[in-house]
Amino acid sequence: MQKVPLALPSTHVLATENGLKFNLDLENSQKTGFFLDQKYNRRAVRQLAQGRRVLDCFCHVGPFGLNAAAGGAEFVRCVDVSQTAIDLARQNAELNDLADRMDFTCANVLEYLPELAGDRSQLKAEGGPFDLIILDPPAFTKTRDKVRSAMRGYKEINAAAMKLLPRGGYLATCSCSHFMTRDLLAQAIAEAAHHTNVQLKQIEERQQAPDHPILWGVPESHYLDFFIFQVI
Repeated sequence: MQKVPLALPSTHVLATENGLKFNLDLENSQKTGFFLDQKYNRRAVRQLAQGRRVLDCFCHVGPFGLNAAAGGAEFVRCVDVSQTAIDLARQNAELNDLADRMDFTCANVLEYLPELAGDRSQLKAEGGPFDLIILDPPAFTKTRDKVRSAMRGYKEINAAAMKLLPRGGYLATCSCSHFMTRDLLAQAIAEAAHHTNVQLKQIEERQQAPDHPILWGVPESHYLDFFIFQVI
């Protein structure tokens, strides 16, 4: 009997979220290739996006940016340090017929935001400032002893984003580490606002999707905090 080699199953899958299609790579992407706990937070951003110029930082495969584009954003730029993620984000924009209003930049957000804030002429040449900025960084700390340095990181990226936003613009920002508690994240954001002399109005405060339940008595189950602010 002739032996037939077994074929390995494809690690690419097609998923649908909020009416958008996503080509996901389960093998080469971070964790499972998609972060389902942000589903409703992405929907909240989508509702703010109409007519806005959007900067999606730490975009991964593009779900926040695509939701913004689907919500009527005038223009969306997606930024991520991973070229693999950027390539998938671009494919997903094409898959949903949204690529004509989006572009994709492979860069370290921690360096890209300050550079952008320091060169306003570049923004002007590209059509004006971003008036909706999304910060969805990876966890800056996974241990209690790194919380202080994580606080500095969250303060720095939020301050850099605030410097770019005009009055009336929106900032959607979050943390996905249970060591970075809601109050610590709020403190980092408040310090960033003070440092940049920006007045913020809180629009929404959110957590992870309900299929990632928060269990009382299990503090590590509450790991995602998400805020939307408007600069006033």
